[in-house]
Amino acid sequence: MAKKGKVAHISETPATQLLRARGVAFTEHPYDYVEHGGSAESARQLGLDEHLVVKTLVMQDQDARPLVVLMHGDCTVSTKNLARQIGAKSVEPCKPDVAHRHSGYLVGGTSPFGTRKAMPVFIEESILELPRIAINGGRRGYLVQLDPQVCVQLLGARAVQCALAQ
Repeated sequence: MAKKGKVAHISETPATQLLRARGVAFTEHPYDYVEHGGSAESARQLGLDEHLVVKTLVMQDQDARPLVVLMHGDCTVSTKNLARQIGAKSVEPCKPDVAHRHSGYLVGGTSPFGTRKAMPVFIEESILELPRIAINGGRRGYLVQLDPQVCVQLLGARAVQCALAQ
């Protein structure tokens, strides 16, 4: 715990290293990670609207090719709609150990930036209309806020429409 008046030092992650190397402006937002708390818990702790908290989901197509989906925290992915839009027969979430192998991050701490493997990235179109988003910074209990256009510029993220309200 940081002493009163002191700012806790936040160590680098592959995600923050990439963002800094590319000159991306972002702010850091640590919070107390809660197992299975998800975006609702991080939004609550940080005083954010859950719609602005973006989940990084590692999924795979019918041939087990990995892909990343960026989705509003308060929505789920229609895998059927996503598959249709990306030209796949089917899409499903990866098992946690497979997602970790592809991304290099633990589930709950997955960032789309600085992944171990280069994977195609798909972003829910309405996220790009937001002025700022909070997205995982590469560690459980750690979000970064930035302009969502960075996802397109740095990751080549392709806009899709596959959100389902929870």
